[in-house]
Order: sequence, then C-alpha cells, then structure tokens
Amino acid sequence: MMHRQHSARIGSIGVTRTQLAVEAELGWLFREQPTEDYGIDAHAEVVDAEQVRGRLLALQIKSGSSWFREQSPDGWWFRPDKEHVQYWMNHSLPVAVVLYHPERQCCYWQLINRGTLVETSRGGWKVLVPETQVLDAGARTPLSQAAEGDPYTLRIRELRLARPWMERLAEGTRLVIDIEEWVNKSSGRGAISLGVDHEDGEDPEQLASWTVFLGLLSYVDVVPKLFALADVSLHAETYDDADYDDYPFERHDWGDLHPYMNSANEVDFYRLELTLNGLGRAFLLVDQFAAEGRRQLTV
Repeated sequence: MMHRQHSARIGSIGVTRTQLAVEAELGWLFREQPTEDYGIDAHAEVVDAEQVRGRLLALQIKSGSSWFREQSPDGWWFRPDKEHVQYWMNHSLPVAVVLYHPERQCCYWQLINRGTLVETSRGGWKVLVPETQVLDAGARTPLSQAAEGDPYTLRIRELRLARPWMERLAEGTRLVIDIEEWVNKSSGRGAISLGVDHEDGEDPEQLASWTVFLGLLSYVDVVPKLFALADVSLHAETYDDADYDDYPFERHDWGDLHPYMNSANEVDFYRLELTLNGLGRAFLLVDQFAAEGRRQLTV
C-alpha cells in the first residue's frame, strides 16, 4: 500500500492556501505552474477594478513549520540556495516567496530583490519574511507596485522617458514647473505641469501635465524627487513680479522653495525652474553609449 508523505500533503495545502489568498483576498488571478518549473510554483496576475492588466508576480511557495524555525524579532529568516537566488534575480518577472504556516493556517510573503537579499558570512543568502506581511488584502498595494517591475529597472525607465527634457536642458532651453496645490485637501491633490519659458513674457509652452495626490507629503520635498534629473529653484521673473503682500510666506517653514501666490486661501501656486544636474548629464552619456556604442564628448 502506498502512503502519501506528510510533507507532500502540507505542500499541497500551502499552494491551496496561497491560491485562496490571492483570489479571495487580493482579488487576482492565480496560475499554478508545472512541477518541473525550477524555483517558481505559481504566477499571480494583478486585477485592477476588474481589469486584467498583464502585470504578474512569480511565487515560490514553501509550506511547513520547518520554514519558521529561524525567528527574528520581526519575523523569520528564509535561506534560499545560491542557484535559486541566481534564477530569481534573472527572472523576467518580479519574484516573491510565500511561507505557509500550517499551525496558524496563514501565508506570509516577501519580495526577492536587491533590497531584501542579505549575503551571509559564508557566501550564502537569507531573506527576512516579516510577520506583519500577511498575504491578505493589505498586501494588494505593495505587491501590485512590485508587479510593475524591479525598482532599479523602473528608475532607469523613468530617466529614459525623461531624456527629451534632459536634452532640451542641455541645449539651454529653460524648462519650468507650474504647481497648483489644494492646501486644504487631505488628499494632497494638486496639478503639476512642465513647460518651456520662451522668455517672451507669456505663459510657458506646456509640454506635459499631471494630476497628483500626495496626501500629507510636502510638494517642496516631493517635486525635486519627481524631477531627479535636475536641480529645482525658484523661477526668478515670476517671483520678482509676485505681490508678496498678498501671501504671508513667513507663516511657512519651506526654506527656499515657496509659493508665489495663493488663491482664496485654497490653492498655492508655484513656478520652479529646472537646471540639468550631474545625474541628468551622466545619464545622457550612459544612454547614448548604450544606444549607439559610442560616448559623447561633452554634455
């Protein structure tokens, strides 16, 4: 008589519990992968407002109490072998490990990337799986963001998309950012537009615009990060012409960046100028080399 191994039963339950969490808690699609697929047990596909977006996560599912033996104050250490780490880091999809705790009947998750992998003194790897990262509805936002791609790749992609702006700055074009911030909205709602100052006394020629919701974050802190390719300063002509009596700047502690006008105590207006910085100049050189195999002598 054949007997089913206990580890096989727990492994099957772990996959089933993970599928239930993905489908019922996240509201996403779950596709188990063939057993011969090395290092990946399933794919989870993001569903956003009933729209299947073509964004996927690869899941490595580990089940059983043995995966929870090495505790830390914040969770448990998961120790993958080198071959799996190499495979996951070269995978075309973002990878997450899911640990199923049979006694708690609960799944915990962690992403596998440069930020979570910790090299050990013996040349191996370990990953902290936090006890707070339960595979439930609370995981939807961070996992959805992860499905968009590796943060390193996304930052490079953002710089590539901004290359036309860098080139214009390198040519001497004056680019300005206009901001309208709804100061009494807890959502941090505002509008940001990028334009060209033709120095003709007219409003800037608009190149792009965005509606943003920054919550309690400060626009003064966030905007320079949104335009990491350039240094941000006040647009001199706009602030020289501003009627400072209409806006009490001294009640704010914003440093050098501040609004030039307020409307009905509801909307703050900024106009800031971009100047290509070291990151922007370096990226133009690197991107040209990657695209053409030659380097530009000056930027």
